[in-house]
This record gives sequence, structure tokens and C-alpha cells, in this order.
Amino acid sequence: MIETARDKQFLRPRGLRIDPLMRYYFGSNALLSLVVLILITVFLFREGFGFFPQNLRNLRLYRQAGLEYVDIVRARVDEHTGLSRYLQAIRQKEINRLLAEHVNPGQAVERLSDFDRFSGEFDKTANDLRSLLSDMTEMASAIKEKGGKAEESGAVSPDFKTELVPLLGSFPVYQKTSEKLCRDLEDLLARIPAQPVPGFEPSMEKFKKLATLYIAGFPAAEAKMKSWNPLLPVPWYRAVSSFLFGRDWITNSFWQDFFGVLPLLCGSVMIAVIALSIAVPFGVCSAVYVSEFASIHEQRLIKPYIEFISAIPSVVLGFFGVAMLGQTLRMITQISILSWVPGFPISERLNAFTAGVLLAIMAIPTIFTLSEDALNNVPRGFKEASYALGATRLQTMARIVIPSSLSGILSAVLLGFGRVIGETMVVLLCAGNRIAIPDFTQGIASIFQPVHTMTGIIAQELGEVPRGSIHWRALFMVGILLFFLSLIINYIAQHIVRKFKISIG
Repeated sequence: MIETARDKQFLRPRGLRIDPLMRYYFGSNALLSLVVLILITVFLFREGFGFFPQNLRNLRLYRQAGLEYVDIVRARVDEHTGLSRYLQAIRQKEINRLLAEHVNPGQAVERLSDFDRFSGEFDKTANDLRSLLSDMTEMASAIKEKGGKAEESGAVSPDFKTELVPLLGSFPVYQKTSEKLCRDLEDLLARIPAQPVPGFEPSMEKFKKLATLYIAGFPAAEAKMKSWNPLLPVPWYRAVSSFLFGRDWITNSFWQDFFGVLPLLCGSVMIAVIALSIAVPFGVCSAVYVSEFASIHEQRLIKPYIEFISAIPSVVLGFFGVAMLGQTLRMITQISILSWVPGFPISERLNAFTAGVLLAIMAIPTIFTLSEDALNNVPRGFKEASYALGATRLQTMARIVIPSSLSGILSAVLLGFGRVIGETMVVLLCAGNRIAIPDFTQGIASIFQPVHTMTGIIAQELGEVPRGSIHWRALFMVGILLFFLSLIINYIAQHIVRKFKISIG
């Protein structure tokens, strides 16, 4: 039907031009969104990049005050404590095994009495080293306090070289203490008790190897203490490398604050990989079924319910993970017939796997919707040509439709990855919030360990730190890193989408 001049006059009232009005309305909103995005970016960078000068001063004081020197001894003590905990884990494992065999608790403790005596003697071997560490800590803390007060007031910094004389003078005491500790440990390892408990010997053999490695590490620590120089300058790039590759995130410490993002990054990536390992098969396969195989009635049932998942608040899913999913998964892993699975039974109900399952539920609608759009955008002529050649529906799907829509499916997966890497509430509630790099030597069992994430640490700590402090700026740097990570993911996804559109154009 051809529009007449009268029709155009009716559609466009006198004195009102629709096209410019719509252009101004939507254009101004787009410009406002761009301005807001620029302001957010500028604010992030302004607050975040001040972290590096502060962190550099923090690291320099850490060295000048002798804290770095004392931490060499502290590492030796911490490793000894870790071996003691390993012995306690062996004991608990054997107690649980005896109780599972219906041994009386008193008899179980009695059967492990020699082991308990050995464990107690092992723990006492480091008492002298712990006492020395306590004295060195007091001296280094006093020096740090003087340096910190001088820096805050703008006064002249103390003569660190003179202040460190008593601390460095404790090195001969450390040598004698470490030599005695090594002799005691070697004598103790020669008297490891034999226990009539199945599976006990392999655990103790592993402990003996670890203890032997611990003893062998003393010469290296001693050499490190001898070569330590408090006047050695801290290069500027250490402020960046200690943040990006640091393995410790320690805040509000009386000793020293460390801001290493590596454990948070590992936790975020691990949870995202777990989530995608679950969400990608479910999301893509659901999209394939709804797009190519489901009837109209099935499509009307399946599609709305999958997309409805995205409407569930993340905090509600977090409550579900804390109250039900975590405990249910732990109960399932305690079933005896599943004991062959690596990591079973799990000891922590809140861990990377629990958070990953919940994030998979949140990512499925995104992957499903975008994958279905990609499948539906495959030209109909491709499928008709395949059917004309005698291919079945399954062959057409596997050989024609999926390869043609592969770019779109990959972009859906990447956007799903961006969705889970930026999630906060679920990981804060269900990931366990342990700031440590998972023990990947355990293989697949490492997914059942508690972790912390970049988004979780920001939500947990930002409201409790003083504005402008190094801790405040470190959290903004974590946000900037997350910002760049999300930006890269979205750029790759958009690039794949453009390539997909060109390929089917």
C-alpha cells in the first residue's frame, strides 16, 4: 500500500519531527553511558595506581628494618609446623580408620600411643628455634616501628645499619640452634615407631622424606642469611612483580602486609574452569536440542525455564550452596563405594567445586541463549542441501550446523566465562575464602579445596579499610586487573562474533 500525503501528515503531527527527536534522545543516552564508563575507568586508575609507590616504600622498609632477614628463620619454623600438622593428619586418618573397623576409641588411642609420643617429641625439637625467632621478631618490630614513625612524621630515617647490629648478631645463635635441631631430627627419624595399622607405613615413609628434605634445606637458609644485605636497593619493578606474582595476601598484620594477587587469580580461574566444564556441555547440548530436535511444545517448556534461571538472585543461590549443596556433596563423598574417587571424602563443604557448580547454574542461560541464536542463524540452505544429499538430521547437525555456528558457540562460551569470573556473592559465600594457592600436586582432588577470588576479596574487605591506605589501593588494583581480564574476554568474544557474522554473510 502506498502512503499518501494525508497519511504522512497523520503520522507526523504538525511542528514535530520524529527523526531528530529520536536521534537526540538515544544519542544523548549513549553519550551519557560513555561518559559514565570513562569516569569509572578514570576513578579506578586514579585510586589504584597510587598503590605501587606505597607498596615500594612498604617493601623497602621491610628490608631495611630486618623483617626480610627474620622471615628466613620464620620460614624454617613454619615448615616445621607444617610437618607437625602432617603428623596430626596421619593420626586423625588412622583413628578414623580404626573407628570404621569398630575398634573401641580407647583401644584406638592406645594402639597409637607410640606414634603420639613420637609426634610430641618431633614438635618439641623446634622449641629453641621458636624462642630465637620470638627474640628476633621483637628486635625487627622495634626497628620497623622507628622507621615507620619517621616516615609518617617526615623526620630523618634512623640509621638502619646501626639498628640492625643486635639482630644480625643473633646469627651464631641461629647456627648452633639449627645444628642441634638437625641432629635431634635425624636421631628421631631413625626411631620412627612401627604400628600395626594397615596403611600406616606409606604415610610415615612420605613423612620421613619430607622431614629429610626439611633438614637438607638448612644450609641454603644459612647461606641466604649470610648473603643478606639490608642496604641492597629494592628496584621499582618489585612493587609490580610482588603484586602480580606474590603468593601471599596478608593484611592488618603487626609484622608485614603483603599484597600478592596470585592466589586470588588462581581461585577465580579455577572456579571459572569448573563452572564452564559443567555449563558448556549442558548449555550447548540444550541449545542444540531446542534448536534442531525439540517440538514446538518442548521449546515452549524448556526455553523459558532455562532462561528463568538468570532471574534468580546470586545471593539466593549462595544461600542454597551454604545450606544444602555443600553439605549434600560432602555427604555423598562419604559413601564407601566412592572412596576410589580422588579427593573423596572431602573435608570442607565450602570449596571451589561447590562454588563452581553454582556458577555453572548461573552461566547455563547465557551459553544456552547465545548458542541457540548462533545455531538458528545458520542459513537454511545449508541444512536443506545436506538433507537433499541424504544426510540424517544427526549427521547434518554434526557435520554442517555445529561447524557453521562454531564461532558463535565459542563467543557464547567466552561470554559465559566473563559472567562467572565477575560473580561475587556466590564465591564469597561458597568458595571457602582461604587465601592460598591450591595444592595442584593432588591432581583433580585440588578442586575440593577452599579458595578465595578477586571479586570476593574486594567485597569482603573494601568496606573495612581506611580510604587512601595501601590496602585500599591494593583492592582497587585487584579491581583494575579484573577489569582488564573482563575486557580481554569480551574483546575476544566480540572479535569472534564479528568473524561469525562475516562468515555467514
